[in-house]
This record gives sequence, structure tokens and C-alpha cells, in this order.
Amino acid sequence: MTQATDPNESPTNAQPQSTAAIAPVILLHPDDNILVCVKQFHPGDEISIDGETLISEIDIAVGHKIARVNLHAGDKVYRYGAPIGSMTEAVAKGQHVHMHNMKSDYIPSHTRTRQNKDRSES
Repeated sequence: MTQATDPNESPTNAQPQSTAAIAPVILLHPDDNILVCVKQFHPGDEISIDGETLISEIDIAVGHKIARVNLHAGDKVYRYGAPIGSMTEAVAKGQHVHMHNMKSDYIPSHTRTRQNKDRSES
């Protein structure tokens, strides 16, 4: 048997709409020294890190990392509480951390050139 529904009545399984703002960066693990961007940042955008407000100097894409603390060349980069690479140059808190200033300690860095003649990655 089906029940008639009023088109102006909301379904009983409807979820209330959240009014909470989504944080623009997320900390994946308390030991991480980077944050992951969940929104695109543009020059002049504010970035809040551990209660401090910083200003983005460049475009930073969604999914990219920013430094949670000042990082120096040789420092390990931690994501999910595990080391994912090392800094190749220093960056200040709030700056972009990506393949231009860090390297993987475990696999060759991503490139657009063929690493192996038998692979089709050109």
C-alpha cells in the first residue's frame, strides 16, 4: 500500500541542511606539518593556520599542500602522520608545498618525460 504525500511536505528521511562552513584547509593527522587545500586559493586570499591568519601569495590548487609550519630544506614532510617526502628548499608557514620544492623519498618524482623506454608515459 502506498501513502499519499503532500508535495509541499518534506520527506521524512530528508537531512537538515548544514549551515556550517567547510574549512578551506584540512589537517589529516595531528603530527602532519602540512595542510591539504579543499578549495582553490588565489593571491590575496586569507589562510587560517592554527589560529594565525596568513595571506596567499600565489594560486594553490585543490588537493595541494601548504606548510603548517616553517619548513627547511631536508625536513621530512608528514601527511597522515607518515613521511611522504623531503623538502628540497625552505618554505614559510602557509606557503605551497608541492613537487617544485619537495621530493618523494620513495619513488621518482613525477615528470612529464619518459622515465623508462618500455612505458608509454610521454
